[in-house]
Amino acid sequence: MKLDLNTIADSAMETSKKSQKIVWKLVLTGGPCGGKTTGQARLSTFFEDIGWKVFRVPETATVLLSGGIDFSELDEEGAMKFQENLLKTMIQIENSFFDLAKETKRNCLVICDRGTMDASAYINHQQWENILTSNSLDEVELRDNRYNQVVHLTSAAKGAEQFYSLDHPTRNEGIELARDRDTRAAEAWVGHPYVDLVDNSSNFDTKIKKLIAIVAFRMGINVSDRLESDAKKLKFLVNGPLPQKSIFPSFRDFQVTHTYLKTDGRNTQCRLRKRGIKGKWSYTHTVRKVVNGQVIEVKSPINHRDYLHLSNQQDRSHFPIIKTRRCFMYNDQYFQLDIYEDPVHERCRGLMFLETYTTKSVKEITENLPPFLDIDSEASGDPAFSMFNLSLHEEWTNNKEFCHRLSDDEEDGKFS
Repeated sequence: MKLDLNTIADSAMETSKKSQKIVWKLVLTGGPCGGKTTGQARLSTFFEDIGWKVFRVPETATVLLSGGIDFSELDEEGAMKFQENLLKTMIQIENSFFDLAKETKRNCLVICDRGTMDASAYINHQQWENILTSNSLDEVELRDNRYNQVVHLTSAAKGAEQFYSLDHPTRNEGIELARDRDTRAAEAWVGHPYVDLVDNSSNFDTKIKKLIAIVAFRMGINVSDRLESDAKKLKFLVNGPLPQKSIFPSFRDFQVTHTYLKTDGRNTQCRLRKRGIKGKWSYTHTVRKVVNGQVIEVKSPINHRDYLHLSNQQDRSHFPIIKTRRCFMYNDQYFQLDIYEDPVHERCRGLMFLETYTTKSVKEITENLPPFLDIDSEASGDPAFSMFNLSLHEEWTNNKEFCHRLSDDEEDGKFS
């Protein structure tokens, strides 16, 4: 799906009228008492007010558990069978809403109260693999390609303990169990290209505003100053060598290839991204352009056929950028470590960057970076470390292609 860039900076209502219809599939996840119910309601109100159709997919686990199922009474085999049936039921319910969304004439937001990968948080890895195998399911499809965005709302049990309550009819977790469930839910989605975490560093109302701002930003909707959020992307240069895998917390590695495409002028950049694991790929077409004085980035998922077709427009003045992206969580912070791979320009050889989105100050986040990585310096917004410039064939001296304004760090959008 391609979006008309010239309408992105307009209001969402105008976007709906002028560009192709958008169907945005959003997962809200997190531990108990994180604000999912309120978040759904506020998201619905916000997007309905600007002309969107909103569908709210109910939490499948709540539907089943409210029917009399007591998860704590199930043995290991019973728990696995329950999660298998939950997953299959969830997929069918979601597909019903996804089909309805395709038929609506307006832009449509589909809010899923948890998603397919949440089922993996309640069983061990081998059980999850068995479920996937027995049902001919693919984790890359379930996690990476099924939804446009995943937002993790951190449980009140982490940082807002005084507000943690058991007033939900199917909630019976104490604080320690709630914290564990929150961590497991976050880890289940590690690897999805557009994961956002909203913590409890602010009051609850601000937390919900951040949620709305995150979703709107991902869609390319300009909310002006109606929603305030001080989250920012931070990027750090990492010195080698890469530590042994055993040093890292639980992680997922992805192979990523970026290919720059020809454009009509220097105020526009286009690139393709191929991202995958074990031969399973997802594809994205990205356009960065100056609109009304602002740099706007629009990402559109594409299929394999479109990827091959667009690859014919490759800009030969740029090398493809090939890297391994390692996704992991450390101290409840989501990180992405990009490791540049050959073949590359000499300037890229051995490069590693650690990226995160945070509301914390540079000083705060620097003091809490993973200690097993040798951090050299902060590189946020430095054009010398943007992919566009790093990929240039020619040397930078007197190179007219070197770009200072459209610094295109490989953001998966704001709040990654």
